[in-house]
Amino acid sequence: MKRVLVIGAGIGGLSAAIRLQNVGYQVEIYEKNTVPGGKMHRLEFEGHSFDVGPTLVMMPSIYREIFEIAGRNPDDYIPMSKLNPMYHVYFNSSPLRFYSLSNDLEELHNIFENKGFVNSRGFYDYLSSIYKRYQIALEHFITRPFRHRRDFYNPKVLWNALKLKTFDSADQMMSKFIPDKDLQQMLSFQTLYIGVSPKKGPSLYNIIPMIELLYGVWFIKGGMFTMATQMAKLFEELGGVIHYDMPVEEIITKNKKVKGISVSGKEILSDYVICNADFPYAMKHLIRDDACKGKYDSAKIDAMDYSCSCLVFYWGVEGVYPELAAHTFVIANDLDSNLESIFDGSKIKEPSVYLHIPSNADPSMAPEGKSSFYLLIPVSDVVASQYEWDDETVNYYREQAISTLEKLPALKNLRDKISSERYFTPRDFMNSFNAYRGATFGLQPTLMQSNHLRSQAKCLSCEGLYFTGSSTHPGAGVPIVMQSGKICAQELRLDVEGADFS
Repeated sequence: MKRVLVIGAGIGGLSAAIRLQNVGYQVEIYEKNTVPGGKMHRLEFEGHSFDVGPTLVMMPSIYREIFEIAGRNPDDYIPMSKLNPMYHVYFNSSPLRFYSLSNDLEELHNIFENKGFVNSRGFYDYLSSIYKRYQIALEHFITRPFRHRRDFYNPKVLWNALKLKTFDSADQMMSKFIPDKDLQQMLSFQTLYIGVSPKKGPSLYNIIPMIELLYGVWFIKGGMFTMATQMAKLFEELGGVIHYDMPVEEIITKNKKVKGISVSGKEILSDYVICNADFPYAMKHLIRDDACKGKYDSAKIDAMDYSCSCLVFYWGVEGVYPELAAHTFVIANDLDSNLESIFDGSKIKEPSVYLHIPSNADPSMAPEGKSSFYLLIPVSDVVASQYEWDDETVNYYREQAISTLEKLPALKNLRDKISSERYFTPRDFMNSFNAYRGATFGLQPTLMQSNHLRSQAKCLSCEGLYFTGSSTHPGAGVPIVMQSGKICAQELRLDVEGADFS
Protein backbone atom coordinates (compact mmCIF):
# COMPACT_ATOMS: atom_id res chain seq x y z
CA MET A 1 0.00 0.00 0.00
CA LYS A 2 1.46 3.36 -1.11
CA ARG A 3 1.71 6.04 1.57
CA VAL A 4 0.77 9.58 0.54
CA LEU A 5 1.23 12.68 2.70
CA VAL A 6 -1.06 15.67 2.09
CA ILE A 7 -0.19 19.16 3.28
CA GLY A 8 -3.43 20.93 4.21
CA ALA A 9 -7.03 19.82 4.70
CA GLY A 10 -8.43 22.42 2.33
CA ILE A 11 -10.99 21.39 -0.25
CA GLY A 12 -8.37 20.54 -2.90
CA GLY A 13 -6.37 18.42 -0.46
CA LEU A 14 -9.47 16.63 0.83
CA SER A 15 -10.69 16.00 -2.72
CA ALA A 16 -7.39 14.36 -3.71
CA ALA A 17 -7.07 12.49 -0.41
CA ILE A 18 -10.56 10.97 -0.56
CA ARG A 19 -10.03 9.77 -4.13
CA LEU A 20 -6.72 8.12 -3.29
CA GLN A 21 -7.85 6.60 0.02
CA ASN A 22 -10.93 5.23 -1.73
CA VAL A 23 -8.81 3.17 -4.16
CA GLY A 24 -6.44 1.74 -1.60
CA TYR A 25 -3.72 4.29 -0.87
CA GLN A 26 -2.72 5.06 2.73
CA VAL A 27 -3.23 8.81 3.03
CA GLU A 28 -2.43 11.12 5.92
CA ILE A 29 -3.23 14.84 6.01
CA TYR A 30 -1.26 17.37 8.06
CA GLU A 31 -3.32 20.52 8.73
CA LYS A 32 -2.06 23.69 10.45
CA ASN A 33 -5.50 24.62 11.84
CA THR A 34 -7.67 22.72 14.31
CA VAL A 35 -10.47 22.06 11.79
CA PRO A 36 -10.65 21.07 8.12
CA GLY A 37 -11.56 23.26 5.17
CA GLY A 38 -8.80 25.85 4.81
CA LYS A 39 -10.55 29.10 3.86
CA MET A 40 -13.82 27.14 4.04
CA HIS A 41 -13.62 27.82 7.77
CA ARG A 42 -16.21 28.47 10.50
CA LEU A 43 -16.57 31.46 12.80
CA GLU A 44 -18.93 31.32 15.79
CA PHE A 45 -19.69 33.88 18.48
CA GLU A 46 -22.68 34.85 20.64
CA GLY A 47 -24.85 32.21 19.01
CA HIS A 48 -24.08 33.34 15.45
CA SER A 49 -22.45 31.07 12.85
CA PHE A 50 -20.60 32.21 9.75
CA ASP A 51 -18.59 30.72 6.93
CA VAL A 52 -15.27 32.57 6.87
CA GLY A 53 -14.63 32.23 3.13
CA PRO A 54 -16.81 30.80 0.33
CA THR A 55 -20.58 30.97 0.79
CA LEU A 56 -22.30 30.31 -2.54
CA VAL A 57 -22.87 26.80 -3.93
CA MET A 58 -22.70 26.38 -7.70
CA MET A 59 -22.44 23.16 -9.72
CA PRO A 60 -23.97 20.97 -6.97
CA SER A 61 -23.23 17.80 -8.95
CA ILE A 62 -19.50 18.27 -8.24
CA TYR A 63 -20.17 18.59 -4.51
CA ARG A 64 -22.20 15.38 -4.65
CA GLU A 65 -19.70 13.46 -6.77
CA ILE A 66 -17.04 13.20 -4.06
CA PHE A 67 -19.47 11.22 -1.87
CA GLU A 68 -20.91 9.19 -4.73
CA ILE A 69 -17.52 7.83 -5.80
CA ALA A 70 -17.22 6.31 -2.32
CA GLY A 71 -20.66 4.70 -2.60
CA ARG A 72 -22.30 7.19 -0.24
CA ASN A 73 -25.57 9.10 -0.56
CA PRO A 74 -24.62 12.81 -0.60
CA ASP A 75 -27.93 13.74 1.03
CA ASP A 76 -26.75 11.94 4.18
CA TYR A 77 -23.74 14.26 4.35
CA ILE A 78 -24.56 17.59 2.68
CA PRO A 79 -28.34 18.23 2.51
CA MET A 80 -28.81 21.03 -0.03
CA SER A 81 -31.68 23.30 -0.97
CA LYS A 82 -32.06 25.40 -4.08
CA LEU A 83 -32.37 29.14 -3.50
CA ASN A 84 -35.10 31.19 -5.14
CA PRO A 85 -34.28 33.93 -5.77
CA MET A 86 -30.64 33.05 -6.34
CA TYR A 87 -29.69 36.55 -5.26
CA HIS A 88 -30.68 40.21 -5.35
CA VAL A 89 -28.67 42.87 -7.18
CA TYR A 90 -28.73 46.59 -6.42
CA PHE A 91 -26.93 49.34 -8.26
CA ASN A 92 -25.76 52.04 -5.86
CA SER A 93 -27.44 54.95 -7.62
CA SER A 94 -30.11 57.43 -6.53
CA PRO A 95 -32.66 55.95 -6.60
CA LEU A 96 -31.34 52.40 -6.27
CA ARG A 97 -31.84 50.13 -9.25
CA PHE A 98 -32.96 46.67 -8.15
CA TYR A 99 -33.09 43.21 -9.78
CA SER A 100 -34.17 39.88 -8.33
CA LEU A 101 -32.46 36.98 -10.08
CA SER A 102 -33.76 33.43 -10.20
CA ASN A 103 -33.00 30.74 -12.73
CA ASP A 104 -36.66 30.55 -13.76
CA LEU A 105 -36.67 31.17 -17.50
CA GLU A 106 -39.90 33.17 -17.53
CA GLU A 107 -38.66 35.52 -14.80
CA LEU A 108 -35.29 35.95 -16.50
CA HIS A 109 -36.94 36.56 -19.86
CA ASN A 110 -39.09 39.32 -18.37
CA ILE A 111 -36.07 41.08 -16.84
CA PHE A 112 -34.20 41.16 -20.15
CA GLU A 113 -37.22 41.80 -22.41
CA ASN A 114 -38.30 44.74 -20.23
CA LYS A 115 -35.02 46.34 -21.28
CA GLY A 116 -35.92 45.86 -24.96
CA PHE A 117 -35.98 42.97 -27.42
CA VAL A 118 -32.34 43.56 -28.34
CA ASN A 119 -31.38 42.64 -24.77
CA SER A 120 -33.59 39.55 -24.58
CA ARG A 121 -32.31 38.30 -27.95
CA GLY A 122 -28.76 39.02 -26.86
CA PHE A 123 -29.32 37.15 -23.60
CA TYR A 124 -30.30 33.97 -25.44
CA ASP A 125 -27.40 34.40 -27.88
CA TYR A 126 -25.03 34.80 -24.92
CA LEU A 127 -26.33 31.64 -23.23
CA SER A 128 -26.05 29.65 -26.45
CA SER A 129 -22.54 30.91 -27.21
CA ILE A 130 -21.10 30.52 -23.72
CA TYR A 131 -22.72 27.10 -23.20
CA LYS A 132 -20.97 25.77 -26.31
CA ARG A 133 -17.68 27.16 -25.05
CA TYR A 134 -18.34 25.72 -21.59
CA GLN A 135 -18.75 22.23 -23.08
CA ILE A 136 -15.43 22.60 -24.91
CA ALA A 137 -13.69 23.92 -21.78
CA LEU A 138 -15.11 21.12 -19.63
CA GLU A 139 -14.03 18.36 -21.99
CA HIS A 140 -10.65 19.66 -23.12
CA PHE A 141 -9.34 22.05 -20.44
CA ILE A 142 -11.03 22.17 -17.01
CA THR A 143 -10.91 18.41 -16.47
CA ARG A 144 -7.50 17.72 -18.03
CA PRO A 145 -3.94 18.23 -16.78
CA PHE A 146 -1.19 19.80 -18.88
CA ARG A 147 1.81 17.89 -17.61
CA HIS A 148 3.89 18.54 -20.72
CA ARG A 149 3.88 21.27 -23.35
CA ARG A 150 2.77 18.69 -25.90
CA ASP A 151 -0.43 18.17 -23.91
CA PHE A 152 -1.47 21.65 -25.01
CA TYR A 153 0.56 22.28 -28.14
CA ASN A 154 -1.03 19.70 -30.38
CA PRO A 155 -3.54 20.20 -33.24
CA LYS A 156 -6.60 18.90 -31.36
CA VAL A 157 -6.15 21.01 -28.24
CA LEU A 158 -5.09 24.13 -30.15
CA TRP A 159 -8.14 23.81 -32.41
CA ASN A 160 -10.42 23.61 -29.37
CA ALA A 161 -8.56 26.48 -27.69
CA LEU A 162 -9.40 28.69 -30.68
CA LYS A 163 -13.07 27.75 -30.25
CA LEU A 164 -12.98 29.18 -26.73
CA LYS A 165 -12.44 32.71 -28.13
CA THR A 166 -10.62 33.78 -24.97
CA PHE A 167 -9.07 36.97 -26.32
CA ASP A 168 -11.98 39.21 -25.31
CA SER A 169 -12.35 40.21 -21.67
CA ALA A 170 -15.48 39.19 -19.78
CA ASP A 171 -17.08 42.64 -19.97
CA GLN A 172 -16.15 43.11 -23.65
CA MET A 173 -17.83 39.84 -24.56
CA MET A 174 -20.96 40.63 -22.55
CA SER A 175 -21.32 44.06 -24.17
CA LYS A 176 -21.36 42.44 -27.62
CA PHE A 177 -24.46 40.46 -26.68
CA ILE A 178 -26.32 42.71 -24.23
CA PRO A 179 -26.38 46.50 -24.78
CA ASP A 180 -27.91 47.45 -21.41
CA LYS A 181 -25.15 48.47 -18.97
CA ASP A 182 -26.91 47.18 -15.85
CA LEU A 183 -27.45 43.75 -17.36
CA GLN A 184 -23.86 43.62 -18.64
CA GLN A 185 -22.39 44.44 -15.26
CA MET A 186 -24.82 42.24 -13.34
CA LEU A 187 -23.48 39.23 -15.24
CA SER A 188 -19.82 40.01 -15.95
CA PHE A 189 -18.80 41.47 -12.56
CA GLN A 190 -18.91 38.01 -11.01
CA THR A 191 -15.38 37.29 -12.21
CA LEU A 192 -14.40 39.27 -9.09
CA TYR A 193 -15.39 36.25 -7.04
CA ILE A 194 -12.60 34.21 -8.58
CA GLY A 195 -10.29 37.17 -8.01
CA VAL A 196 -9.97 38.83 -11.41
CA SER A 197 -11.48 42.00 -12.86
CA PRO A 198 -14.08 41.49 -15.65
CA LYS A 199 -11.96 43.96 -17.61
CA LYS A 200 -8.97 41.60 -17.46
CA GLY A 201 -10.46 38.15 -17.00
CA PRO A 202 -10.85 36.13 -20.21
CA SER A 203 -14.37 36.10 -21.62
CA LEU A 204 -14.60 32.37 -20.91
CA TYR A 205 -15.24 33.27 -17.27
CA ASN A 206 -18.69 34.41 -18.30
CA ILE A 207 -19.49 30.75 -17.75
CA ILE A 208 -19.93 31.71 -14.07
CA PRO A 209 -23.31 33.47 -14.45
CA MET A 210 -24.28 30.87 -17.06
CA ILE A 211 -23.75 28.07 -14.54
CA GLU A 212 -25.90 29.94 -12.01
CA LEU A 213 -28.65 30.55 -14.54
CA LEU A 214 -28.72 26.98 -15.88
CA TYR A 215 -28.04 24.97 -12.71
CA GLY A 216 -29.16 27.29 -9.93
CA VAL A 217 -27.58 28.52 -6.69
CA TRP A 218 -27.80 26.20 -3.70
CA PHE A 219 -27.30 26.26 0.05
CA ILE A 220 -25.86 23.48 2.21
CA LYS A 221 -27.55 23.17 5.59
CA GLY A 222 -25.18 24.60 8.19
CA GLY A 223 -23.27 26.57 5.55
CA MET A 224 -20.22 25.70 3.48
CA PHE A 225 -18.28 24.53 6.53
CA THR A 226 -20.60 21.52 6.50
CA MET A 227 -19.00 20.51 3.20
CA ALA A 228 -15.53 20.67 4.74
CA THR A 229 -16.42 18.70 7.86
CA GLN A 230 -18.34 16.07 5.91
CA MET A 231 -15.51 15.58 3.43
CA ALA A 232 -13.18 15.11 6.41
CA LYS A 233 -15.68 12.67 7.94
CA LEU A 234 -15.85 10.66 4.70
CA PHE A 235 -12.06 10.58 4.43
CA GLU A 236 -11.76 9.22 7.98
CA GLU A 237 -14.54 6.69 7.36
CA LEU A 238 -12.46 5.38 4.46
CA GLY A 239 -9.49 4.92 6.81
CA GLY A 240 -7.64 8.15 6.22
CA VAL A 241 -5.96 10.08 9.02
CA ILE A 242 -5.97 13.85 9.62
CA HIS A 243 -3.40 15.39 11.97
CA TYR A 244 -4.76 18.77 13.13
CA ASP A 245 -2.77 21.65 14.60
CA MET A 246 0.30 20.31 12.77
CA PRO A 247 1.76 22.97 10.45
CA VAL A 248 4.23 21.65 7.90
CA GLU A 249 7.60 23.41 8.02
CA GLU A 250 9.29 21.95 4.96
CA ILE A 251 8.84 19.63 2.03
CA ILE A 252 11.92 17.41 2.29
CA THR A 253 13.66 16.73 -1.00
CA LYS A 254 16.90 15.12 -2.16
CA ASN A 255 18.31 14.82 -5.67
CA LYS A 256 15.11 16.33 -7.12
CA LYS A 257 12.95 13.69 -5.40
CA VAL A 258 10.51 14.22 -2.57
CA LYS A 259 11.36 12.39 0.64
CA GLY A 260 8.59 13.56 2.96
CA ILE A 261 7.72 16.52 5.15
CA SER A 262 8.99 18.15 8.32
CA VAL A 263 6.50 18.81 11.15
CA SER A 264 7.60 20.25 14.52
CA GLY A 265 11.18 19.37 13.64
CA LYS A 266 10.30 15.74 12.96
CA GLU A 267 10.77 14.14 9.55
CA ILE A 268 7.79 12.15 8.25
CA LEU A 269 8.88 10.13 5.25
CA SER A 270 7.03 9.26 2.06
CA ASP A 271 7.85 9.06 -1.63
CA TYR A 272 4.63 10.94 -2.46
CA VAL A 273 3.57 14.35 -1.16
CA ILE A 274 0.53 16.38 -2.21
CA CYS A 275 0.77 20.07 -1.34
CA ASN A 276 -2.56 21.83 -0.79
CA ALA A 277 -0.84 24.88 0.68
CA ASP A 278 -1.13 27.89 -1.63
CA PHE A 279 1.27 27.20 -4.51
CA PRO A 280 3.23 30.52 -4.33
CA TYR A 281 3.56 30.18 -0.54
CA ALA A 282 4.82 26.61 -0.91
CA MET A 283 7.41 27.57 -3.49
CA LYS A 284 8.62 30.45 -1.31
CA HIS A 285 8.58 28.81 2.10
CA LEU A 286 8.21 25.01 2.01
CA ILE A 287 10.66 23.96 -0.72
CA ARG A 288 14.27 24.81 0.16
CA ASP A 289 16.12 23.27 -2.80
CA ASP A 290 16.05 25.71 -5.72
CA ALA A 291 16.46 22.84 -8.19
CA CYS A 292 13.08 21.47 -7.06
CA LYS A 293 11.34 24.77 -7.74
CA GLY A 294 11.94 24.61 -11.47
CA LYS A 295 11.04 27.94 -13.07
CA TYR A 296 9.17 29.07 -9.95
CA ASP A 297 12.03 30.80 -8.14
CA SER A 298 11.39 33.78 -5.87
CA ALA A 299 11.66 36.30 -8.69
CA LYS A 300 9.12 34.41 -10.80
CA ILE A 301 6.69 34.07 -7.86
CA ASP A 302 6.90 37.79 -7.09
CA ALA A 303 6.36 38.75 -10.73
CA MET A 304 3.13 36.80 -11.14
CA ASP A 305 -0.33 38.38 -11.12
CA TYR A 306 -2.32 37.86 -7.94
CA SER A 307 -6.04 37.94 -7.31
CA CYS A 308 -7.75 40.59 -5.28
CA SER A 309 -8.29 39.97 -1.61
CA CYS A 310 -11.33 40.39 0.63
CA LEU A 311 -12.28 42.33 3.72
CA VAL A 312 -15.10 40.46 5.43
CA PHE A 313 -17.23 41.67 8.32
CA TYR A 314 -19.22 39.18 10.37
CA TRP A 315 -22.09 40.88 12.18
CA GLY A 316 -24.62 39.69 14.68
CA VAL A 317 -27.69 41.80 13.86
CA GLU A 318 -30.88 42.39 15.82
CA GLY A 319 -34.03 41.34 13.96
CA VAL A 320 -34.82 39.12 10.98
CA TYR A 321 -35.01 40.21 7.36
CA PRO A 322 -37.17 37.84 5.29
CA GLU A 323 -37.50 40.45 2.52
CA LEU A 324 -33.77 40.13 1.80
CA ALA A 325 -32.32 37.26 -0.22
CA ALA A 326 -29.68 34.96 1.25
CA HIS A 327 -27.25 36.61 -1.21
CA THR A 328 -27.31 40.31 -2.16
CA PHE A 329 -24.84 42.22 -4.35
CA VAL A 330 -24.64 46.02 -4.31
CA ILE A 331 -22.64 47.21 -7.31
CA ALA A 332 -20.85 50.55 -7.16
CA ASN A 333 -22.37 53.26 -9.32
CA ASP A 334 -18.91 53.86 -10.81
CA LEU A 335 -17.88 50.23 -11.21
CA ASP A 336 -14.96 51.09 -13.49
CA SER A 337 -13.33 53.23 -10.80
CA ASN A 338 -14.10 50.59 -8.18
CA LEU A 339 -12.33 47.90 -10.22
CA GLU A 340 -9.31 50.10 -10.92
CA SER A 341 -8.82 50.79 -7.22
CA ILE A 342 -9.08 47.12 -6.28
CA PHE A 343 -6.20 46.20 -8.54
CA ASP A 344 -4.02 49.33 -8.47
CA GLY A 345 -4.06 49.42 -4.67
CA SER A 346 -5.56 52.87 -4.12
CA LYS A 347 -8.14 53.30 -1.39
CA ILE A 348 -11.59 52.49 -2.79
CA LYS A 349 -13.88 55.51 -2.76
CA GLU A 350 -17.07 53.57 -3.49
CA PRO A 351 -16.80 49.82 -2.98
CA SER A 352 -19.11 47.16 -4.31
CA VAL A 353 -20.29 44.89 -1.52
CA TYR A 354 -21.70 41.40 -1.15
CA LEU A 355 -24.09 40.62 1.70
CA HIS A 356 -24.77 37.02 2.70
CA ILE A 357 -27.39 36.25 5.34
CA PRO A 358 -26.94 32.53 6.12
CA SER A 359 -29.66 32.66 8.77
CA ASN A 360 -32.20 33.45 6.03
CA ALA A 361 -31.43 30.04 4.51
CA ASP A 362 -30.82 28.20 7.80
CA PRO A 363 -32.33 29.92 10.88
CA SER A 364 -30.16 27.78 13.18
CA MET A 365 -27.17 29.94 12.17
CA ALA A 366 -28.38 32.83 14.36
CA PRO A 367 -30.16 33.11 17.72
CA GLU A 368 -33.94 33.41 17.60
CA GLY A 369 -35.01 36.91 16.57
CA LYS A 370 -31.53 37.76 15.24
CA SER A 371 -29.62 37.45 11.97
CA SER A 372 -26.06 36.63 10.94
CA PHE A 373 -24.69 39.06 8.34
CA TYR A 374 -21.56 38.29 6.28
CA LEU A 375 -20.43 41.42 4.43
CA LEU A 376 -17.60 41.10 1.88
CA ILE A 377 -15.75 43.88 0.09
CA PRO A 378 -13.32 42.96 -2.73
CA VAL A 379 -10.09 44.84 -1.93
CA SER A 380 -6.41 44.90 -2.89
CA ASP A 381 -4.00 42.24 -1.67
CA VAL A 382 -1.45 43.13 1.00
CA VAL A 383 1.38 43.96 -1.42
CA ALA A 384 -0.74 45.91 -3.90
CA SER A 385 -2.45 48.03 -1.21
CA GLN A 386 -1.13 51.59 -1.06
CA TYR A 387 -2.29 51.78 2.55
CA GLU A 388 -1.88 49.81 5.76
CA TRP A 389 -4.38 47.23 6.94
CA ASP A 390 -4.80 48.90 10.32
CA ASP A 391 -7.80 49.94 12.41
CA GLU A 392 -8.17 53.18 10.46
CA THR A 393 -8.51 51.28 7.17
CA VAL A 394 -10.94 48.75 8.62
CA ASN A 395 -13.12 51.51 10.10
CA TYR A 396 -13.07 53.41 6.80
CA TYR A 397 -14.39 50.40 4.88
CA ARG A 398 -16.81 49.51 7.66
CA GLU A 399 -18.42 52.94 7.35
CA GLN A 400 -18.52 52.62 3.56
CA ALA A 401 -20.21 49.21 3.83
CA ILE A 402 -22.82 50.29 6.38
CA SER A 403 -23.61 53.49 4.48
CA THR A 404 -24.13 51.43 1.33
CA LEU A 405 -26.36 48.85 3.00
CA GLU A 406 -28.44 51.47 4.79
CA LYS A 407 -29.69 52.60 1.38
CA LEU A 408 -31.55 49.29 1.10
CA PRO A 409 -35.16 49.72 2.28
CA ALA A 410 -34.91 46.90 4.83
CA LEU A 411 -31.67 48.17 6.39
CA LYS A 412 -32.23 51.88 7.00
CA ASN A 413 -30.97 51.76 10.59
CA LEU A 414 -28.46 48.93 10.26
CA ARG A 415 -25.68 50.56 12.31
CA ASP A 416 -27.97 50.65 15.36
CA LYS A 417 -28.80 46.95 15.02
CA ILE A 418 -25.29 45.50 14.83
CA SER A 419 -24.81 43.90 18.25
CA SER A 420 -21.54 42.00 17.70
CA GLU A 421 -18.74 41.99 15.14
CA ARG A 422 -15.67 40.18 13.93
CA TYR A 423 -13.72 40.74 10.72
CA PHE A 424 -11.08 39.22 8.45
CA THR A 425 -8.62 41.42 6.57
CA PRO A 426 -6.21 40.42 3.77
CA ARG A 427 -3.54 40.01 6.46
CA ASP A 428 -5.78 37.55 8.29
CA PHE A 429 -6.19 35.46 5.14
CA MET A 430 -2.40 35.54 4.75
CA ASN A 431 -1.67 34.58 8.36
CA SER A 432 -4.48 32.10 8.99
CA PHE A 433 -4.44 30.24 5.68
CA ASN A 434 -1.02 31.00 4.16
CA ALA A 435 -2.68 32.84 1.28
CA TYR A 436 0.36 34.40 -0.41
CA ARG A 437 0.15 38.23 -0.25
CA GLY A 438 -3.30 37.74 1.28
CA ALA A 439 -4.66 37.13 -2.24
CA THR A 440 -7.81 35.24 -1.29
CA PHE A 441 -8.21 33.47 -4.63
CA GLY A 442 -4.54 32.78 -5.33
CA LEU A 443 -3.03 33.52 -8.72
CA GLN A 444 -5.23 35.56 -11.04
CA PRO A 445 -6.82 33.43 -13.80
CA THR A 446 -5.61 35.71 -16.57
CA LEU A 447 -5.03 34.38 -20.06
CA MET A 448 -1.30 34.10 -19.36
CA GLN A 449 -1.93 32.24 -16.08
CA SER A 450 -4.52 29.72 -17.27
CA ASN A 451 -4.49 26.15 -18.57
CA HIS A 452 -0.94 25.07 -19.53
CA LEU A 453 0.47 28.43 -18.35
CA ARG A 454 -0.78 27.87 -14.80
CA SER A 455 1.04 25.78 -12.21
CA GLN A 456 0.09 22.12 -12.68
CA ALA A 457 -0.69 19.19 -10.39
CA LYS A 458 2.45 17.25 -11.35
CA CYS A 459 5.73 18.88 -10.33
CA LEU A 460 8.19 18.12 -13.13
CA SER A 461 11.17 19.48 -11.19
CA CYS A 462 10.72 17.19 -8.18
CA GLU A 463 9.66 13.57 -8.52
CA GLY A 464 6.83 12.49 -6.23
CA LEU A 465 5.55 16.03 -5.53
CA TYR A 466 2.06 17.17 -6.56
CA PHE A 467 -0.03 20.30 -6.06
CA THR A 468 -3.69 21.15 -5.71
CA GLY A 469 -5.60 24.32 -4.82
CA SER A 470 -6.83 27.59 -6.27
CA SER A 471 -3.40 28.69 -7.60
CA THR A 472 -3.02 25.50 -9.64
CA HIS A 473 -4.83 24.40 -12.79
CA PRO A 474 -7.79 24.68 -13.37
CA GLY A 475 -8.17 27.61 -10.92
CA ALA A 476 -10.25 29.17 -8.15
CA GLY A 477 -13.81 28.60 -6.97
CA VAL A 478 -14.90 25.64 -4.83
CA PRO A 479 -16.07 23.29 -7.64
CA ILE A 480 -12.97 24.08 -9.69
CA VAL A 481 -10.64 23.51 -6.72
CA MET A 482 -12.36 20.16 -6.15
CA GLN A 483 -11.60 19.40 -9.79
CA SER A 484 -7.99 20.38 -9.08
CA GLY A 485 -7.93 17.69 -6.37
CA LYS A 486 -9.35 15.16 -8.81
CA ILE A 487 -6.69 15.96 -11.42
CA CYS A 488 -4.01 15.76 -8.72
CA ALA A 489 -5.11 12.27 -7.63
CA GLN A 490 -5.23 11.12 -11.26
CA GLU A 491 -1.74 12.43 -11.96
CA LEU A 492 -0.31 10.63 -8.93
CA ARG A 493 -2.05 7.40 -9.92
CA LEU A 494 -0.68 7.74 -13.44
CA ASP A 495 2.84 7.77 -12.02
CA VAL A 496 2.28 4.97 -9.52
CA GLU A 497 0.01 2.65 -11.48
CA GLY A 498 1.02 3.52 -15.02
CA ALA A 499 -2.52 3.98 -16.30
CA ASP A 500 -4.32 7.17 -17.38
CA PHE A 501 -7.35 7.73 -15.10
CA SER A 502 -8.39 11.07 -16.60
